[in-house]
Amino acid sequence: MDERMRFVIRLKDGESMASLCREFGISRKTGYKILDRYQQCGVEGLSDRARRPHRYANQLPAPVEAAIVAAKREKPHWGARKIHERLLRRLPSEVKVPACSDMRGRNLSPDRLARSGECPVQVSRRADQREMRERLWEISEVLSVRTEFL
Repeated sequence: MDERMRFVIRLKDGESMASLCREFGISRKTGYKILDRYQQCGVEGLSDRARRPHRYANQLPAPVEAAIVAAKREKPHWGARKIHERLLRRLPSEVKVPACSDMRGRNLSPDRLARSGECPVQVSRRADQREMRERLWEISEVLSVRTEFL
């Protein structure tokens, strides 16, 4: 912000835009953008702005996403198709329900539900799989030790 302020002050003192932009190492387009923001907003216009987008094009409305997650929490064995049909029946007709593929990709991913502790079925499956792998490893170790003695 300090450099932008010095830029604007020197510009107001009468220096040319091209020479100032060259000196500060910015394009003239950026120089004019800084000047426009100063003229519109004053000193506040010279501060850094957030780079986060104002909206996300494919983001679901919060109530719809909450309904999807609640349905999955209630019936963890249900898939996207069944949850989609349930939402179509339960939500008002003016609410746009996402396609099954959108639900599968974003809201019903096991990682998302398991991370937040919302789907104990997925967590228990992972624990079972881990236990099975450990048992298989132990059995293979025992078998390899026995074959060495033969």
